[in-house]
Amino acid sequence: MALNQLSLSLQFARGDADSAAHRALLARHRVARWIRHALSLDAEITVRIVGEQEGRRLNREFRHKDYATNVLTFDYQQAPTVLADLVLCAPVVEREAREQGKTLEEHYAHLLVHGTLHAQGWDHETSEQDAQEMEDYESAILRELGFADPYAG
Repeated sequence: MALNQLSLSLQFARGDADSAAHRALLARHRVARWIRHALSLDAEITVRIVGEQEGRRLNREFRHKDYATNVLTFDYQQAPTVLADLVLCAPVVEREAREQGKTLEEHYAHLLVHGTLHAQGWDHETSEQDAQEMEDYESAILRELGFADPYAG
């Protein structure tokens, strides 16, 4: 399978998002591999790993929800090249992985695939059918990457 071209900027906010554990799991080559498998076009994507405070502020400012969420996708252009920012909140990702009985690596891979699909126009909030199609596609991509189905169990 030919993978699309990706220009990737990987950023870690200072503090809990900058921990050695998160940096080790999110090595550039891993993040790029996970994202490339979800791309249907060439892309320029910035991935920013943030702490609880920045995650909450961004979610409040852009989605009017006053809590930190796992991943926020800011898509600026979908064609001919995908331009997007993916913001992942390290403490939320870590907490969810633990609660769901997943490794931190598995959960990061899933959320990066999920955010990348959003950046290309995929949506799971419009209809049940759209949600199911997106989940099925995410599961297929993650299996291809060697991860378990994130929606199983």
